[in-house]
Amino acid sequence: MIRVLYRQPDGTVRFDVRPDEIQALAREPAGLLWVDLVEEPAASCEPILRGSFGFHPLAVADALIQSHVPKVDDWGDYLYVVLHAVAYDQHDGDMITLELDVFWGKTYVVTHQGRTLDAVERVWAACQRDERHLASGTGYLMYRLADELVSDYMPAVEGIDETIDGIEDQVFLAPPATLPERIFTLKRSLLHLRRIIAPQREVLNKLARGDFAVVAPDDRVYFRDVYDHLVRMYDITESLRDLVGGVLETYLSVVNNRMNEVMKTLTLITTLFMPLSFLAGFFGINFFAPATPLDAWTDKPAFLLAIVVMVVTPAIMYVWMRRRAWM
Repeated sequence: MIRVLYRQPDGTVRFDVRPDEIQALAREPAGLLWVDLVEEPAASCEPILRGSFGFHPLAVADALIQSHVPKVDDWGDYLYVVLHAVAYDQHDGDMITLELDVFWGKTYVVTHQGRTLDAVERVWAACQRDERHLASGTGYLMYRLADELVSDYMPAVEGIDETIDGIEDQVFLAPPATLPERIFTLKRSLLHLRRIIAPQREVLNKLARGDFAVVAPDDRVYFRDVYDHLVRMYDITESLRDLVGGVLETYLSVVNNRMNEVMKTLTLITTLFMPLSFLAGFFGINFFAPATPLDAWTDKPAFLLAIVVMVVTPAIMYVWMRRRAWM
């Protein structure tokens, strides 16, 4: 889908721009042109990007590949900016990243989405409702896009936080066998999020410093605001990584403690039955039917005494172990 809106100098917004008008409208000094390429094949995007706007072939190729980390390239009259949106799948624990490529000039913004992004849809709907979102120029429009993308990071972070809370509850109750896999998936998702936030933070830092001619001095404060959000998000991500590491250590400690309890119980049972095994073995070697005369050892009192010893000895050992707090 290719959609175009154009804010004319008098403030009216056109949504019926034809493809053959794009090149002329992009050069209007008082207007604002936004071309959004949504899930379009490269064969449809390339004529617009290279023909209508004259973007450099390398920048166009980068936009159509959809496999870059966040970055900003200065091409003189325009900037090529790569930003990332994130979404967290709380069921599978995977972090999904979607790329947004932006060509940003003085009078135009061209966005390319490999998959539809909710943040861009919200900005587009806001511009349709109120043309004042376009009145401040392309810098403010670029800020709105970046801000909406970054605002979607918080639900993902909150989803990870809720997942960690659920895992913590399971650790101390009855952890399933798949719990370590979930923990490592969570660590991988946080690492992926960190790898996205760190370079995107640097992109916003460059835009906030005003190193580029396209960025107006009045627009720098907006990008500084988004940069502050990303710095805070990065710190939260680092805290969550430490928390996940602590959860893993706690899980291993709980498993070891439970294993120690099991081994302790088995050891106590073995110890309690050790006298029984000795007595049963001692008297079981044809003791009560000997070949030699041992009447004193094989009559009924001796048998009863052996039974009493076999019953009383484990009981005495059990009381003794309880008093020493071994169980």
